[in-house]
Amino acid sequence: MTATAPKGTTGTTGTPGTTDAAAALALGDDALVLAQRLGEWAGHAPVLEEEVALANIALDLLGQARVLLSMVGDEDELAYLREERQFRNLQLVEQPNGDFAQTIARQLYFSLYQHLLYEELAAGDSAFAPLAAKAVKETAYHRDHAVQWTLRLGDGTQESRERMRRGLDALWRFTGEPFRPVEGLDLDWSGLETRWLAAVTEVLERAGLELPQGPRTGAWRAGAGRQGLHTESFGRMLAEMQHLHRSHPGASW
Repeated sequence: MTATAPKGTTGTTGTPGTTDAAAALALGDDALVLAQRLGEWAGHAPVLEEEVALANIALDLLGQARVLLSMVGDEDELAYLREERQFRNLQLVEQPNGDFAQTIARQLYFSLYQHLLYEELAAGDSAFAPLAAKAVKETAYHRDHAVQWTLRLGDGTQESRERMRRGLDALWRFTGEPFRPVEGLDLDWSGLETRWLAAVTEVLERAGLELPQGPRTGAWRAGAGRQGLHTESFGRMLAEMQHLHRSHPGASW
């Protein structure tokens, strides 16, 4: 699908020139990158049912990414022709899958945030309200899926509980960035973060797990994805995602 860049943008692969486009790029990149990460589980999930579930979540996110990136320019060029520093996704979503428990920890943190975010956007009158009204239903499923697996792993065996704890701890430092204001989104970010933290705490208490300790903001490594600064693993993931398109420019299927 090809879309025309809205007035005020700088084109398909440059930096957006309107606040709506800047926000669309940030949210679209979140969805695109996490969809790619979840797609890496194809053929590797612990059970067939879970492979289908993760694939469905990835497809939901990819659908969101297509709508959002089309608000900025050509969705294919934005996905496949930008360089690493031009992506505006959260560092949280680009983190490697790790084991299944770490993937669930990433899903828990992000899906709780995304669901709350889209609830806020759906209730407003911004350009994102129509997308959010649909996406809030999808993210509710993503949230519930992550919550149920967190409860199963946390309240399971000693091994599953320890793996879940390690996953939560490893990703905790990336959970401050989602609540830094995004240009073009007029939201109560502090209130959103408070609600997110309460939701995470409630789930972990039910699972018999403790809220991780340590900083959630500070170092650029854990808070500058929105500025185009990414962690080491992102470049490798991006190269894999873009390889086919770059190898056969202009090809059609």
